[in-house]
Amino acid sequence: MNGHVKSMPFQQFMEKATTLLSLLLVMAVDSSRNVAASRNQQCGNSLLQTLKLTRLVQKESVDLIKTYKASQGEMPELICKVSVNNVPDPNISGLEPSERLMSVYTHLQDFFPHLKRVYEQQSDLQSHTSPLLTDLSRVNARSRNLAALINDFYQCLFPNLPVPEPAGGPTTLPPPQNVFQQKVYGCVVLKTYKELLSNVSGELRTLKSSRSSRRRIQMNTLF
Repeated sequence: MNGHVKSMPFQQFMEKATTLLSLLLVMAVDSSRNVAASRNQQCGNSLLQTLKLTRLVQKESVDLIKTYKASQGEMPELICKVSVNNVPDPNISGLEPSERLMSVYTHLQDFFPHLKRVYEQQSDLQSHTSPLLTDLSRVNARSRNLAALINDFYQCLFPNLPVPEPAGGPTTLPPPQNVFQQKVYGCVVLKTYKELLSNVSGELRTLKSSRSSRRRIQMNTLF
């Protein structure tokens, strides 16, 4: 009898301990879910902001090419049809989302020296009040902001993956060019960059769609 009485407090202690442990586990799971939801919201906002800027720069790049052609004097269509070497590839590569997003980032980086070179060349060919120089400067600045947003979004989406350095080394710029070659080079760079921005926009829309689909599946699983 005494043994049975002594075992009761121990049994009650174990029941309370089990209840407390279960409560702590529930709290831990809820905390993890809250952290995941917060990160998911943060990444979603980052994606929307990045996509919005991409569309803006893409639109401005279309207008920029029109302004560029109008500023080149005779035969503006001809100079934009000549092929040029050493202009970066506008196509996004990679199999995994992390690889493709990093490809976007490195491709943007590859174009910066070329956009700078076009601005320098056109500064010599245009008056200092030319709208073309203003447009080139604006697109260059926005593109650098876009690369920073892509970098932030990458780190939000893949916090455990480092941001690798560009593998291709320094971007190769063309050798000294005459005036006609400069005009051709500038148009090809801007046209190719516009194509890259179109590819970037498509890549971000695909990511947005896949995230939305995954979120719907998670909601259906919960309910």
